[in-house]
Amino acid sequence: MRFLIAGFGSIGRRHLRNLRSLGEEDILLLRSGKSTLPTEELAGLPVETTLEAALAHRPDVVIVATPTALHMPIAIAAAEAGCTIFLEKPIAEDLSRVEELRSALQRGGGQVLVGFQFRFHPGLQQVRTWLIEGAIGRPLLANAEWGEYLPDWHPWEDYRQSYAARAELGGGVARTLCHPLDYLRWLLGEVSWAQVRAARLSDLEINVEDWAEFALRFENGARGRVSVNYFQRPAVHRLEIVGTQGSIRWDNSDGVAHCYSVDHGEWQTFSPPPGFERNDLFLAQTRHLLAVARGQETPRCTLQDGVRALELAALVDLQR
Repeated sequence: MRFLIAGFGSIGRRHLRNLRSLGEEDILLLRSGKSTLPTEELAGLPVETTLEAALAHRPDVVIVATPTALHMPIAIAAAEAGCTIFLEKPIAEDLSRVEELRSALQRGGGQVLVGFQFRFHPGLQQVRTWLIEGAIGRPLLANAEWGEYLPDWHPWEDYRQSYAARAELGGGVARTLCHPLDYLRWLLGEVSWAQVRAARLSDLEINVEDWAEFALRFENGARGRVSVNYFQRPAVHRLEIVGTQGSIRWDNSDGVAHCYSVDHGEWQTFSPPPGFERNDLFLAQTRHLLAVARGQETPRCTLQDGVRALELAALVDLQR
């Protein structure tokens, strides 16, 4: 298969390295030349600077890893060409071109996998198994917290210039850290109602919100809370779900999941495999992408999943 990676920021570089580690070498890049990352590892790779020229190579798979506001033009053109599309989250800065993308997919016959890699986390997969098995009875409450200090993300660049910090590039903490909005739907089912509060609270030099807190109601009656921010040190990312017969906890710092069930009367612990690291999520996601492109699997995170996460994250626009 031939792969086109659109964008060579940190996530584009990760996709390149992971494809190569899985034995894929027929790769080309679409670049704007604005990335501040070293380019030595691009030696020998074809590089195009226009979308038309890149698609003329007839790639089988297009990985959209540009700033959020640039996703849709690339995804729509790739869909028209019949490509399998890996679309980084959030799928766009807004919902205005989603129907155009859907129509292009119908004409081209391709499909979309959305880049919510936490669905591939072994700890969260175990949480889902416990929930399906009814280990804690009926879920009642879910609380997800995620806070990180934005300037620490990419020390090689000025955080003020990153897409995450700029409204015109589709940034803001609600969109950038929208993973819990996806994995809570994956764990607990569809959201029937949502509300958000958001603000810029810190001294960070950005023109978007750096804190957002979502209140959620799920179709199964459970309630949820998601709190995200750009200023917390040390970083925290954790989840707790309380049910009628127990509780589940997961912490991203070590990846470990815990379950207390009234039936067992004690905590059960699930740990990721020895040597597990963050990139393993992306590798598992890339293996799944390869299977999707070969027709062996269907996307675990569909375009509609991406749309729902963006619909929830975009509620923050009402607070700006």
